[in-house]
Amino acid sequence: MSFLSSATPALAPWKVLLVDDEPDIHDVTKLTLNRFRMDGRSLTFLHAYSGAEAKEVMARESDIALVFLDVVMENEDSGLEVARWMRQDLNNNFTRIVLRTGQPGQAPEERVIVDYDINDYKEKTELDRTKLFTTTFAALRAYRDIMKVEEARRIQANYREGLERVIAASAHIFQQRNLKDFASGLLQQVVALLRLEQSMLLRISAASIVTGESRYEVLAKIGDIGDENLGPELMAQLDDARSNRISRLKGDTYVGYFPNSSGKASLLVLKGVEEISEIDSKLLEVFCSGVAIAFDNILLTQEITDTQAELILRLGDVVESRSSEAGNHVRRMSQVCYLLAQASGLPDDETAVLMHAAPMHDIGKIATPDSVLLKPGKLTPDEWEIMKQHPEVGLSILDGSSRPILKAAAVIAHQHHEKYDGTGYPQGLKGNDIHQYARIVAVADVFDALSHKRCYKEAWPIDQVVGHLREIAGHHLDPHYVEILIKNIDKAQEINRSWPD
Repeated sequence: MSFLSSATPALAPWKVLLVDDEPDIHDVTKLTLNRFRMDGRSLTFLHAYSGAEAKEVMARESDIALVFLDVVMENEDSGLEVARWMRQDLNNNFTRIVLRTGQPGQAPEERVIVDYDINDYKEKTELDRTKLFTTTFAALRAYRDIMKVEEARRIQANYREGLERVIAASAHIFQQRNLKDFASGLLQQVVALLRLEQSMLLRISAASIVTGESRYEVLAKIGDIGDENLGPELMAQLDDARSNRISRLKGDTYVGYFPNSSGKASLLVLKGVEEISEIDSKLLEVFCSGVAIAFDNILLTQEITDTQAELILRLGDVVESRSSEAGNHVRRMSQVCYLLAQASGLPDDETAVLMHAAPMHDIGKIATPDSVLLKPGKLTPDEWEIMKQHPEVGLSILDGSSRPILKAAAVIAHQHHEKYDGTGYPQGLKGNDIHQYARIVAVADVFDALSHKRCYKEAWPIDQVVGHLREIAGHHLDPHYVEILIKNIDKAQEINRSWPD
């Protein structure tokens, strides 16, 4: 995947700076080298007539290949000072320096070459046409080879820095467990990787057999790159990438095609791209090579999570079907728990775990005898002791799993009958010693029990439910989550309407 222009640019001439306070030296040098060529490149001359002028030119021009430098100009050591300044202050170690002097006694050759990093040293009287040509050729060839080595070093450094960015980006996005978060993280890292401002990630969600028009699901976007409907021009480019299974740059928009084994290929749209360098192109290839696998893994993980959650929900239904409570009790509880967790600021991953684990809160009742579980009247002390065993039974069923949902379900099953004031069972935990999952489930459980008919009671009006919740806040229930539920009572009632008995 390369997007570099196929046109071969004209070769720029080699830049040669002539530094000498004698104008005739400039003229003679230019005349002598006017037909010079190396690697198909001619020479272009820059001029300076003093050390100060030379510094100005070199500070302005960063790609001078060769400097012919006079020693004695405004001062006896002006040329040497220019050489020192260029190497040390300007930090230019690439430009070749040929020192020329008409007074060789002023600058002994060995000392100059060692102390000032001079590449060649010539007396003006010995620089005839042939020697000037060979000196120039040798200096430019050395500069060319040095720049090739430097370019290789720079490319290697760019690859290293780019790969470090790829690794850092991959480490971040592959932590995401759901598709939307992954897509958003992927976009952020691609934009940072290529230093762009606009991008969009889509998935082919369906294809209409009747019209033949593709339908795309926008997973994430950054910048002003289009809306959910997309535009006809972008749609055409997306369709082209999909049908030809190829990544392509058209105008300033790049569309990358990344298939996966699920059959729902992903399309990466980058806007505002004038040209992607070869390095960035390869970095994008490296970065995106794992995207298809990551998508498949996330989809597989999501499938496993959904299957696990559905099995837990159905098992909760089985438990509730033995009691006097309707099966939708566990679904309502799950949704109210999600509502409370989200409103209280719990992280998204914990909120999802709680929602999926909540239906298992009464799993221990599977071992409770029907004579106790289904008794319509008040339980005897012995029967109550039997009923109180179900949290411990629930823990024994679920304990020991390393799966987040089952680990959470074990805690909830064990602690959801603990009370905020410490009078609950089976451990008599108090306040924040009770896991927050269990405190949230307790609020949702009481709310659902009060709001719906049971064999021992009718459904309470919502005002009476709210009043009772306020009464037991701080005693039976955590007042923090009671207050959150009351603030969101309309949403809780909507959940009740969505899942009636």
